[in-house]
Amino acid sequence: MKIAVPAERTQRETRVAATPETVKKYIAAGHTVAVETGAGTAAAIPDAAYVEAGATIAPNYATAVGDADLVLKVRAPAGEEIAALREGAAVVALCDPYRNSHLPDFAARRVDLFAMELVPRTTRAQAMDVLSSQANIAGYKAVLLAAEFYPRFFPMMMTAAGTVKPARVLVMGAGVAGLQAIATAKRLGAVVEAFDVRPAAKEQVESLGGKFVEVALTEEEKRNAETAGGYAREMSDDYKARQAVLVDKHARAADIVITTALIPGKPAPILIKPETVAGMKPGAVLVDLAVENGGNCPLSQLNEVVTTEGGVKLVGYANLPGFVAADASALYARNLLNFVGLIDGRDKGYVLNRKDDIIAASLVTHGGEVLFGRA
Repeated sequence: MKIAVPAERTQRETRVAATPETVKKYIAAGHTVAVETGAGTAAAIPDAAYVEAGATIAPNYATAVGDADLVLKVRAPAGEEIAALREGAAVVALCDPYRNSHLPDFAARRVDLFAMELVPRTTRAQAMDVLSSQANIAGYKAVLLAAEFYPRFFPMMMTAAGTVKPARVLVMGAGVAGLQAIATAKRLGAVVEAFDVRPAAKEQVESLGGKFVEVALTEEEKRNAETAGGYAREMSDDYKARQAVLVDKHARAADIVITTALIPGKPAPILIKPETVAGMKPGAVLVDLAVENGGNCPLSQLNEVVTTEGGVKLVGYANLPGFVAADASALYARNLLNFVGLIDGRDKGYVLNRKDDIIAASLVTHGGEVLFGRA
């Protein structure tokens, strides 16, 4: 296959879809790789490193993708990027399929588009799970951002001038990002509490040294708290009311709040209400990892840091993995390398096996049709 790795054009996207490590492996498997000039610069990968790995450097996007059988990206192409793709090519990327208005454009070009967000959370697919690899980084970086904006120490400090109490951190959502946030905050010396609608998360939180904040659940709520894919499910209004009271109490007592709650295909649930923010301590920090999906707090602003009248800082930076672009790219590129193995027919080139459960779940457009969203 002819594989293309274009530079990213989405604002603030610093990651790249292939690294010299994965390029070497593609070439060893018999493929050719063209990397657009500057594609890896923001991830600390110069063009020379790709050349050394065996890739050719394309001077622009159109040249890179023009004859490519397979295009690897972080964010899916859009607009003129789609028009430059070869008809019948395949694209592997993060596609935001629930909100992507360009899916018909891919279908019109008869492009096979694979959405890496839709890779199922199965044991076989773990090595391809980009959501987990990138969420892990986001949880880590969220704590570091909180430490940057928090005007006090994280750990307890015993000095000749007196003792400083440790910061109190509340993590909302104990998925991959939340668990990494708990672990990072604990390493920095904070006292950590965590909340999740899934009762099964309690053991994971406690294994990292956090205290699990529980809302009392009915038997039916326990059964319905988690989807088959391991995600938190949207809960009933009655549950949300009980949740709001508990969250308000713990958020007001916290110095740092990190929210990570997302529901696939829906706006992020509101966890921290404006009245709760108004009751938080001056100097407290809230880092909203769900800001790209509307935010877990209505006061969060995309890619901004908002300071309330009460002195609470709300950090709404999107794409936290992009702040750690070198390692984020390395992990993402390995995820894609493992995925490409499913469509690599070796001597036959690109091969589509729609009976494969991972391929079937992630294939968004094919044969001139949009497959995503069909019953």
